[in-house]
Amino acid sequence: MYKSISLAVLIAGVSAIALPTVAFAGGSHALHQTGAILSPENQEIDPNYDILAAHVHRKGRVVTFHMTLKGTAGASVPEANGALAGAPVQSYVWPTSLKPETVGFEGGDGILALVATSHPDFDDTPLFDEDGDGDLLNDGAKWHSHWVVLTPNEACGAGTLSVQDIPDGTNPKMPATWPGLPIYIDSPGFSPVMEAEEITLNVAFADESTVETLSYDGVTSALRVNQNVHAPLLCVVDSSTLPPAISACREN
Repeated sequence: MYKSISLAVLIAGVSAIALPTVAFAGGSHALHQTGAILSPENQEIDPNYDILAAHVHRKGRVVTFHMTLKGTAGASVPEANGALAGAPVQSYVWPTSLKPETVGFEGGDGILALVATSHPDFDDTPLFDEDGDGDLLNDGAKWHSHWVVLTPNEACGAGTLSVQDIPDGTNPKMPATWPGLPIYIDSPGFSPVMEAEEITLNVAFADESTVETLSYDGVTSALRVNQNVHAPLLCVVDSSTLPPAISACREN
């Protein structure tokens, strides 16, 4: 079981909030930051996916996304399925209020989310060698980052989300580092940093004004590739719902 701090808000859409300037409350963990989204421990969740706090702040055009977990960030990874069909995916997710076009996708109404993810059955970062062994296509199990666009998709189950599919015969705009899958996904190469209970991603934006009203949420989630490897290609299959909560990105 995984944790969604506010899945109901995520499905409804993340609202933008004015970007205030605040100081850290003390310490570098998300749990210690003023304005962080907090969540109580849940004994039914793998502690490595049990979010205690999610926080996002920025300094100029560089935005830091981080979470504090009850357990050890990144210590649990999915077991290999042996094939792309039905392949499991595990993720730490920051849904945002940013428009998909902010990072190079075709414009639309989906939810742009930053994801740190692991999936041993396939590699979707063809420009990057996460394990440094000289092979660009064998390290999907290593934690890496994506931008994805999430949309409600009843084909995945009632009230469920999926990564937005690219319909056959269409050619929507994709970021330069799109890995070529038929979904709204980008592989930008931002490296997740795992330190004990903390996971951190630092993301640079070309125009800092685009993130001045950024709002966010925090989710841990399991997804799965469709057994038939067609739309809907990648569905959310496990995420627990907690009372709605949302916070704005803050500049430090």
